[in-house]
Amino acid sequence: MRWPVLFFMFALLAFSLMMWRWGGTIEDSQAYFDTARYFRGELTLADLRAPFPYRTLVPAIAAALPGDLRQAFAVLNWLCMSASACLMTAVALRAGMDSKRATGAGVLMLVALPTFWYAPYLVVDPGSILARSAFVLAVLAGQPWLAALAGLLGTAVREENILLLAWLLATRRIAVGGGLAVLLGAGAWLLAVRFWLIPGLPSYTWEPSWWTVNHALHDVRSLLSIAGTCIPVVPAAIMGWRQVPAAIKPLRSLLLLMALPPLYAALCVRVEGRIIWGLYPFLIPFAAAYGADRAIRRKTPPAPDGAD
Repeated sequence: MRWPVLFFMFALLAFSLMMWRWGGTIEDSQAYFDTARYFRGELTLADLRAPFPYRTLVPAIAAALPGDLRQAFAVLNWLCMSASACLMTAVALRAGMDSKRATGAGVLMLVALPTFWYAPYLVVDPGSILARSAFVLAVLAGQPWLAALAGLLGTAVREENILLLAWLLATRRIAVGGGLAVLLGAGAWLLAVRFWLIPGLPSYTWEPSWWTVNHALHDVRSLLSIAGTCIPVVPAAIMGWRQVPAAIKPLRSLLLLMALPPLYAALCVRVEGRIIWGLYPFLIPFAAAYGADRAIRRKTPPAPDGAD
């Protein structure tokens, strides 16, 4: 696999989809952009709106990049999406799939509604997806400390990624002492951001509400975005659920665990297709495995007569 060439092709594909809404800001993407402006000294704490400033890593990196901040943030998201596609290809290869199917896994990461609709906006989801993709690859490669590093960085992008570290520890893929230290370190980071780095913002709570659920069931735009994000990854993942190579089977429990935060969010606030998009790194390996067993049988020559 020629990785530089593959990255270039994925980057070109991602850009062709993202260019139409490049650098847009609306609702929470404006809050992330304001966080990056805060890190550049253009805004004060009073201009920020919780909980978005607590997701510091992506806005901080964007603020540290030279040039126009809006362009820097958009370029960072573009690079994250291109790299995530490469990592999904590597995941499929590590699971034993052929190069064509592995490349298809990378294409699935990009040729979907979120790459066109959400990724060009100044949100932190591409950074979270990159960290999750790196985590999955490290797990399949048998590198628990690289997985822990990906989980730590992912937690700095979005707080729910601390569950990656909890899963790593619960499944005993990392030593108990080291796993607890990493998990406590991630928790300490979240507390430091909340009470030291970004202190004094008005508190917020997410409480389940029947009104929220009922409103969501009648929000056509939200439902369409969720349905559009599901296609084609979720149907393919469902059909490939039982056909995955042995290396991917442990990801079943990880997928179910990481689905809990978006499910809870759906009970508390208005949600959209991004709740599915964030699960792509766990869904795509199952989607890529769909039909792999039949492909192997077609390529395997029949045994000669009389063979044992």
